[in-house]
Amino acid sequence: MTDTTREFATIILAAGKGTRMKSDLHKVLHPIAGQPMLMHLLASVDSLGPARKVVVVGSGRDQLENALAGSAVTALQEPQLGTGHAVQQAEIALAGYDGDVLVLYGDVPFVRPQTMAAMLDRLHEADSPKVVVLAFEPDDAGHYGRVIADDMGRIAKMVEYKDASEEERACRVCNSGLMAGRAADMFDLLRRVGNDNAQQEYYLVDVVNIANADGDLCTAITTDRPDEVAGINSRAELAAAEAQWQEFRREEAMADGATLRDPPSVFFSFDTKLGRDVTIEPNVVFGPGVTVADGAHIKAFCHLEGATLGEGVEVGPFARLRPGAVLEKNAFVGNFVEVKKTVMHEGAKASHLTYLGDAEVGAGANIGAGTITCNYDGYFKYKTTIGPRAFIGSNSALVAPVSIGADAIVGAGSTVTRDVLDGELRLVRAEQSVKPGWADRFHEAMRKKKAAAKEGRETS
Repeated sequence: MTDTTREFATIILAAGKGTRMKSDLHKVLHPIAGQPMLMHLLASVDSLGPARKVVVVGSGRDQLENALAGSAVTALQEPQLGTGHAVQQAEIALAGYDGDVLVLYGDVPFVRPQTMAAMLDRLHEADSPKVVVLAFEPDDAGHYGRVIADDMGRIAKMVEYKDASEEERACRVCNSGLMAGRAADMFDLLRRVGNDNAQQEYYLVDVVNIANADGDLCTAITTDRPDEVAGINSRAELAAAEAQWQEFRREEAMADGATLRDPPSVFFSFDTKLGRDVTIEPNVVFGPGVTVADGAHIKAFCHLEGATLGEGVEVGPFARLRPGAVLEKNAFVGNFVEVKKTVMHEGAKASHLTYLGDAEVGAGANIGAGTITCNYDGYFKYKTTIGPRAFIGSNSALVAPVSIGADAIVGAGSTVTRDVLDGELRLVRAEQSVKPGWADRFHEAMRKKKAAAKEGRETS
């Protein structure tokens, strides 16, 4: 890891229009595992404790500034005249800063903290390179820019694919675009970059060529994980990045002690937290904000978001836990149960076909099939409180605000609009009416009516 006493700043380039995404949402704000790709990158940067962060913006500036919410300074690049020009726009934001600078890209979200640290550390080795470039060797070098370097990583030349010779294109060492340098050196070199190239743009890579011409050393380090520098420019690449992230997270979950019965069918959020000995069955989806304690069992086809599951909790199959759902130790939510902004205390159960919203369910309480808390009157939400060990019979409607006492019983089919006291039985049903023989007479009359209608159709 980088020396914690050494300051560094980061410049993240995010000014591009991202036209290939065909979206009104800024490219770097498209989510991976529920979190904008830019925030994935910033989380890695933040783990190293940067002194300053500058995000270079252009198209979609308002969206980016709203998303950043003051967590980084922005610098405007307008017009967009290339990557070198983009980095230059951060100079004012870094005025008075003379430490190391790390240049990253907002659409390259998976760069690991240890890779960033290695780049910064390389700057301070005995040979004191002017610029450190992160290189990679993909299976298909394609149209990436090339890094022409010796076996020690000393760079002879950097060249964009469009400007490369056939011999240079044969090189498999490619430029990720990520660089590290000292602030004063970086901005001094950028002032000397020209745009005499196929795109008539100011290329960031030219700082290496200028430093080389000055007789200074520039070096490359090569990542052992080419996938960490993959850029995202289209919906297909976004989907590939999601798949990459999910595969890594599944492996991490299993390495940490969770059982995934069918790993490819489980989808995590960026912030999912799992305890040990958690079992997750096929086709489970985690939205943001889910924490699962040791020994919990999530059965097939469940969707969880903003929920907290205690030790030994069972959920599903086919259950939905929405934000604010808290299931304490050994609570149970079964098939086709939806829970929202509700605390189910230890051992509480709702086995099937139930909606619990804006509620508190006491320890050991049992909620029968078809029960709903009627928590909304069209204008406001109201709370339902169910006491410990209470029993709610099937097909009951609890019209909030309402409280069911400890050990109380609500009879099946009841619509409860007033509080139920501790230990009380509440039945809210119309009295049954019995008419012997009525059904037999009804069926006979209807059969005759149907037969007459059929005969009429046949003779007409």
